[in-house]
Amino acid sequence: MDALVDQVLGDRYRLTTLLGKQTGRRTYLAQDQGTGQQVVIKLLLFGPDFNWDDLKLFEREAEVLKSLDHPAIPRYLDYFDIETELGKGFGLVQTYIPAPSLQEWLNQGRHFSEEDLHRIARDLLDILIYLHGRFPPVIHRDIKPSNILLGDRSGHSPGSIYLVDFGSVQTSHQGGTRTIVGTYGYMPPEQFGGHTVPASDLYGLGATLIYLASGRSPDSLPQKQMRRLFQGYVSLRPSMVHWLETLTDPALEQRFSSASQALHALTSGLSTPKTAPQTTGKLTRPLGSTVQLRETPEVLEILIPPHGFHLGLIPIGFFAIAWNSFLVMWYSIAIASWSEFGWFAALFASGHLAVGLGLIWFILFTLFGQVRLRITKTDIRFRREMFGFPCSRGIQAPRYAIGQLEFNRQSRRKDSDGDIVQVNPHIILWAGTKKIELGENGRLKEPELEWLAERLSGWLKVQIKK
Repeated sequence: MDALVDQVLGDRYRLTTLLGKQTGRRTYLAQDQGTGQQVVIKLLLFGPDFNWDDLKLFEREAEVLKSLDHPAIPRYLDYFDIETELGKGFGLVQTYIPAPSLQEWLNQGRHFSEEDLHRIARDLLDILIYLHGRFPPVIHRDIKPSNILLGDRSGHSPGSIYLVDFGSVQTSHQGGTRTIVGTYGYMPPEQFGGHTVPASDLYGLGATLIYLASGRSPDSLPQKQMRRLFQGYVSLRPSMVHWLETLTDPALEQRFSSASQALHALTSGLSTPKTAPQTTGKLTRPLGSTVQLRETPEVLEILIPPHGFHLGLIPIGFFAIAWNSFLVMWYSIAIASWSEFGWFAALFASGHLAVGLGLIWFILFTLFGQVRLRITKTDIRFRREMFGFPCSRGIQAPRYAIGQLEFNRQSRRKDSDGDIVQVNPHIILWAGTKKIELGENGRLKEPELEWLAERLSGWLKVQIKK
């Protein structure tokens, strides 16, 4: 019997069962004597083998669980110091989920159909979308069958899915020292170098699904050029095989860039983003287009030049001049007569100054402003520039956040008043909740936008939604 079983920690938690044991760490099932509920307690004990990295990961797990609120993730309950006969340390208390792990199901001989794999994959991707959408992103770094719980079957569902054990979690993929954690067979190559991004979790998910489909752990499968050769051990449709190949591609840039993209490919029946029908590359630059496109394996940059002069600017320019002349007159009255009337004139002019400045800015940007979209392997930046300098706040997001690419042709629709209005052709690129639009102001013609949409689709490996 374990030395700590039946002891009470934190004045309320009675340890009942040892669930797991590692050097310096133990996990117990316990009973909360205050509520009568079962809980899970993780202990970190100081001893001869104590490592400061273990403490850093333990504290990080507690902080991350504190910030999460998802029905498929254990909830943080308590954190306290402990002093036991095995040494001093810390205790982390979280909710108990009464379900076996996928590893336990496999050990019992359970087989998983392709339909089961689809459902498990969708549920896990939904969890990863939640985690990776946090700020900063929460990267689990140890997705494997023993860290995924599966409840009993219900109807056509293989059971409810839960993701547990955040002991290897990372909350940022940039800067600082990195601790190499994870499990061989489920770790992508970049993780061995201490570099992880949200797509690293997708590799662990793919390796887990391959284990479920083949009955063989990933580290026992043959390899070629760092790829797991699982195809001969599974009975799956080619599209599912290709999807798993993309999840577990050893090259980070060839993997799905986000959980949203992987989920879209799975539910839409696409085998890999590289086989999307819109990425054929058949469209060429439309004759006469002034759009500048720079495309290399490392960067895609689109520069939309100034619109230039057109006749529609003439009435706008006259109105802007007249309006601002009117404002100058009111300000002159306010300065000349510092009276009650002067105050009124100043307030009136100040309240309408934004209109005049807005018209001037519109004219200047139309004549001299350009739009720049730059995407690299790590991030995406979108901004408006004038004379080479940014003239708006712009949009910046990590590359992995890109989930959807839309191309909308010229159309007509009803506005809020019921009138029919024309909608210019435009591209929408979604990076999480950030919306990047190209062409909405009528600067680009439909053939130019269709060409740009195809180039974006091919480079990003994202299907175009029309």
